[in-house]
Amino acid sequence: MRTAVIAAAVLWGTAGTAGALVAGVDPVSLAAARLVIGGLVLAAVTAPALRSVLAPGSPLRVPPLRAGPVPDAAPLRFFRFPARPGPLVAAAVAVAAYQLCFFAAVGRTGVAVGTVVAIGSGPVFTGLLSWLLDGVRPGRRWAGATAVAITGCAVLTGGGGGQVRADGVLLALLGGLLYAFYAVGAARAIGAGAPSDAVMGLMFGGAGLVMLPVLLWTGTGWLAEPRGLLVALYLGCATTALAYLLYGRGLRTTPVATAATLALAEPAVAALLGVLVLGERLTPASVAGLLLLGISLAAVAPPERETAGGGGRGAIGSSA
Repeated sequence: MRTAVIAAAVLWGTAGTAGALVAGVDPVSLAAARLVIGGLVLAAVTAPALRSVLAPGSPLRVPPLRAGPVPDAAPLRFFRFPARPGPLVAAAVAVAAYQLCFFAAVGRTGVAVGTVVAIGSGPVFTGLLSWLLDGVRPGRRWAGATAVAITGCAVLTGGGGGQVRADGVLLALLGGLLYAFYAVGAARAIGAGAPSDAVMGLMFGGAGLVMLPVLLWTGTGWLAEPRGLLVALYLGCATTALAYLLYGRGLRTTPVATAATLALAEPAVAALLGVLVLGERLTPASVAGLLLLGISLAAVAPPERETAGGGGRGAIGSSA
């Protein structure tokens, strides 16, 4: 199912090109519309799975947020709404806050630095959180491939160009941490037996509601234009709803740290589409960055051999 994660990253990589087709729209408004539409569509599509986990007396289990082995008898608390809505609300807010942190970082320290720090730090934070909470120590292959991928991403986007501001870098790092938080939370729930569709529907349906006031505040006039509406629908339905359905299903068998590294295919796809669709030109350095990303993805994509006694945990109990 690692192909599902890569397919999700490919869809994410088309978002920038699609957004560029709507001139003069506030990027925050565009991101808010994407999350509102995508979250509501995802919640609607996954409604049967959502009902199964929200129903009283659901037999599903989820691990507590602490380090160490996951007890098989851990009671369901993550999805038993409204008994303990805190974790669900936190995950939804993290999804929404990631979007805001990313665009705020880009606005302060530039597209290149903001993108490299936010997207590049995500896999690192994900590996560390997975290690801290579940004792899943990332393997050497993952560490090497992730380092090469981050280097490739930095080279591809121009790395140190522009003015580097500390507040922008900190916001980008916060974005990477927020991504890791909701990715690890989703992986833990899926690995414990919760349907991946329900997990994504809960997280992104909630995030869509959180972002609705942001969309209304930034203005919705551009959605009245046919092109603006079509772009928003594509961003919501394809790059959010479909992409995160695929990502969630990939997390059923893919360690979350590995999935975060595979998701770095996103900037490579975005760069290629910029050339093919928008007429942009790649510098030799950008080509080198693409090659580094390709090498890293090829290295981390094949599954690791399962260790003795390592079965039965899905994505949570494996180490890339």
